[in-house]
Amino acid sequence: MLNNITLKNLKIGAKFNLFLILVFIVSILGSGVALSSVLQRRAQNEVASQAQILIQMVNAVRNYTQNRIIPLLEPQVDTNPTFIAEVVPTFSSKEVFENFRKKPEYRNFFHKDATLNPTNLADKADSFETQLVERFRNEPNTLEITGFRTLSEGEVFYIAQPLKITQQQCLQCHTTPDQAPKSQLATYGSENGFGWQLNQIVSAQIVSVPSQDIFANAHRTWILIMGLLIAIFAIVVLLINFLINKYVIQRIRRIEKIAQKVSIGDVGADFEESSNDEIGGLAEAFNRMKASLKIAMEMLNNQG
Repeated sequence: MLNNITLKNLKIGAKFNLFLILVFIVSILGSGVALSSVLQRRAQNEVASQAQILIQMVNAVRNYTQNRIIPLLEPQVDTNPTFIAEVVPTFSSKEVFENFRKKPEYRNFFHKDATLNPTNLADKADSFETQLVERFRNEPNTLEITGFRTLSEGEVFYIAQPLKITQQQCLQCHTTPDQAPKSQLATYGSENGFGWQLNQIVSAQIVSVPSQDIFANAHRTWILIMGLLIAIFAIVVLLINFLINKYVIQRIRRIEKIAQKVSIGDVGADFEESSNDEIGGLAEAFNRMKASLKIAMEMLNNQG
């Protein structure tokens, strides 16, 4: 009830402005939520696209090593006094990725073949990576896991894919120490990287892409667009207020003042309106009413 009384006491301009503000608030909130969702989704797609490109690059290096490098170097593995690490696809992909990371803009991109029982302990999976490997083992149909992870360098988006032993020749170095090349044992020892089995998932290949800058850019874009929307709305409100005040409210006020004069007997006052719009029609109706009132008053005076 109080709200109805308050609204009734408001001027037309105030009511109109109140309506515009309500529309503005609803529109800005709706637009802000929708725009934020679109920009966040776009940012996530961007980091996911970068990660997909990198993991495909890593897989290309692994396949090249598997198909072209290993056949050339494998005969030398048993006879060479030092272990030829280039026959290991993980080593090749790691070296290529580290060269990629030498550029400052890519220093926070990461790649790792996180392994539960690696020959090289640098590939040892941490607790988070171990969970990924275990999940791939428990969910054979899961071929990719993606998500966000916080590292010391900041938040990253990661893509993880399972690495399965699919070729018998891979087990030469990983079945038992007595079957492994002596150069491998001399380099890495006989304690780690053994007991692997064919078709077993032993690692999770993980590529991580920094996401903070991309999402920060999306947030800055959101602020810029919302600022522009607010500025445009403010200009529109000022323009509408100017037009409403000039072409509606001021004309109605003139008619109101003249109507007050006529109401106290000043029948000489004229509702001057040259426009043919609704307010002009209202003024013309008041002029006719004033003329009728004047005739009626003259008739009463003549009868008196």
